[in-house]
Amino acid sequence: MNSLVLLIICIAVLVCGYIFYGGWLCKQWGVGESDKPTPAHELQDGVDYVPAKAPVLMGHHFSSIAGAGPITGPIGAAVFGWVPVVLWILIGGIFFGGVHDFGALFASVRHKGQSIGEIISANMSKRAKRLFLIFSYLTLILVVAAFASIVASTFGIVAPKEQTDAAIAAAAAATEANASVAMVSLLFIVIAIVFGFAVYRRNASMGLSTILGVLAIVVCMAIGMNFHPIYLSTKAWMIIVGFYIAIASVTPVWILLQPRDYLSSFLLYAMLAVALVGIVISHTSLGGAGFVEGAEGLKAFSGFAVDNGNGTQYLFPVLFTTVACGAISGFHSLVSSGTTSKQLDKETDAKPIAYGGMLLECVLAVITVCAINYAYKNGITAGATNIFAGGISMMYKVFGDQTVSILNTLLVLTYSAFCLTSLDTATRLGRFMFQEFWLEPGQTAADVKEGYKKILVNPYVATLITVVLGIALGMTGWNKIWGLFGAANQLLAGLGLLAVATWLSNAGKNNKMFLAPMAFMMVVTICSLIVTVKNQIGIISAGGADWGPYAQTVLAILLIVLAIILVIEGIQTLTKKKAA
Repeated sequence: MNSLVLLIICIAVLVCGYIFYGGWLCKQWGVGESDKPTPAHELQDGVDYVPAKAPVLMGHHFSSIAGAGPITGPIGAAVFGWVPVVLWILIGGIFFGGVHDFGALFASVRHKGQSIGEIISANMSKRAKRLFLIFSYLTLILVVAAFASIVASTFGIVAPKEQTDAAIAAAAAATEANASVAMVSLLFIVIAIVFGFAVYRRNASMGLSTILGVLAIVVCMAIGMNFHPIYLSTKAWMIIVGFYIAIASVTPVWILLQPRDYLSSFLLYAMLAVALVGIVISHTSLGGAGFVEGAEGLKAFSGFAVDNGNGTQYLFPVLFTTVACGAISGFHSLVSSGTTSKQLDKETDAKPIAYGGMLLECVLAVITVCAINYAYKNGITAGATNIFAGGISMMYKVFGDQTVSILNTLLVLTYSAFCLTSLDTATRLGRFMFQEFWLEPGQTAADVKEGYKKILVNPYVATLITVVLGIALGMTGWNKIWGLFGAANQLLAGLGLLAVATWLSNAGKNNKMFLAPMAFMMVVTICSLIVTVKNQIGIISAGGADWGPYAQTVLAILLIVLAIILVIEGIQTLTKKKAA
């Protein structure tokens, strides 16, 4: 299969999915039929509830849900070959992820912009809500820890692995590149703040501000690549990042979150454009079902399991927990119902932002599949960033090595920028989850007037606790339990589907489009967690294990129990409604 032909077919399928299936969903749910203003207008507070124009909110939503997920997922699943990966991206994106994201946003808009936890509380039970919020909050703490560590490591000084001239030179080059990324990121924050004040406080033209903002991004990237005097350790950057996300979590969205994510989306659009042109130029063949036979660390697809040198990996359930953001991801429901729903200007904007945003992410995942193939053919087989950036930049080899080098640097800078975007959003979402845990059904933080709950629902207190826990875990060993994230994230997706299905059922609307995806994701998650428990017990039995395998075993068992409890409650709710 030619990569260009594959890309064209996939885009055509996704466009048809958006027009026909997305349109059908709007009719089934009654999107746009309500005359009631969205929560962004009804509850406008100038901090979290702030209406945003569709392109601005699309920038925030897409930047937040995309991050590194649709790139790292297909790369991790490459052992199974491009055929199953692409099929899951298309089927998952249209019938699973798009429905999940769109449904979560729409349901949240109809519930005062509150999270999936509040939807569960209103349609299932208070106990189910609290279980969901505990699980979601712990997942977000892990995300904050992981992304803070990743961001700090891409900003900080790199120590040589050994004291040889080659190793020292490589570390110096990596440190130089990291300092450049840090400088660009800092300048980008300044540009976003200026953009926010210009548009929202000085009523500057959105079109003119956008043009000037994009030009400013180009300038700041040029400055950062040539002037980067800040050289700090990774630990120092962890502390700085902690202060940044603490401030960003409570800052009004119009100052930083909306403008920064809107402007950063142009980086992602540019990255997509560069990749699309590169595929047109290279249009390499993807071969059979596998990527490149004989590539280091990779063996061709061989039925339903592969041996990649680290033991046997089974297509089910590994594929469906590895390719998450490019098909369906539970984190998306937290973004849709956490920040996006509080900024939605019109209910009809929900389809292009949520459903369209998910399908655009599918395009990025398919592009990644093409980049993987090209990277492997050019001997780039390690590191998600290197594989993606290297694969796409090598497509421009006909224009010379300097062009390849420049594009590779720009792609790495863009890739790194989205880790910071996801980190910022995850921190704000964690704050929302912590606050909602202490609230009664239908209650908001403003309704709590006294007692210990008044302290705990305070946004500054909730933010401080979230940041301290996330940064502390990031410094002490988040990677030891990161292996659970794939299953936990997909469990979150299953629960998001369950929550919206119960709400639609109680509202007397068609929810059948949620039932099969929900059941499938629950089975995938539980099977994955069972495999994790089995593998971790094997590691413990072999002796010499640190606390990581023990923690993964305990947490995996707890997640299985959580899934079963919430599924039972969901089935009872759906059955009662059907019987009535």
